[in-house]
Amino acid sequence: MLRYVTTNEGKVREAEEYLGDEVKAIDYDYPEIQADSLEAVAAYGARKAYDYAGGPVIVDDAGLYIEGFNGFPGPYSAYVEDTLGIERVGRLARREEEIRAQFRCVIAYCDGDPFEASPDPVDTGERRGQDIAAENRSTATTDETVEESDVPVKLFMGAVPGTIVEPRGEGGFGYDPIFEHDGTTFAEMSAEEKNAISHRGRALAKFAEWYQGRTD
Repeated sequence: MLRYVTTNEGKVREAEEYLGDEVKAIDYDYPEIQADSLEAVAAYGARKAYDYAGGPVIVDDAGLYIEGFNGFPGPYSAYVEDTLGIERVGRLARREEEIRAQFRCVIAYCDGDPFEASPDPVDTGERRGQDIAAENRSTATTDETVEESDVPVKLFMGAVPGTIVEPRGEGGFGYDPIFEHDGTTFAEMSAEEKNAISHRGRALAKFAEWYQGRTD
């Protein structure tokens, strides 16, 4: 049994498309650290969730990366949404000449066992403060700021490019109304359309392919 730490039924349905009945939701409110990478946040959550569940778990973390803001808000997306609101973020971003952006998602997997080498990064808990995933993604968690075990965590990243636009659409959540991909905002897409190209779906697809080999 693979437990997905989420209370979002939409996320569970999306995961089931890639993992089938193998994945089940688990409601666990793990402490979310403040760090400058999605990988650090997700890896920490996966370790805590593994300690809680006592078996294989996945945790995801996602964010909006606006190129005109050097990738901000990134891992701080939820906080910025709560404090500024998406319309203000959109207005500020559109003032910049660079309105390109990405949605990124990291799936973190932990089952307590080590991992064989593969292209996907592993957070071992020993490389905190160093770049574990390359390409501007770093683990900012340090032994001085957070106490956690060194159980390894496997990381899978998915991204979808787009641009920041005036809000459109009634669906989705978060930044979906201001994020346009191929002429359509995420908020204008059906759940099926969004899942087919979403950053979370792309991360789940990578994980599912790897996980099949893990469990065979």
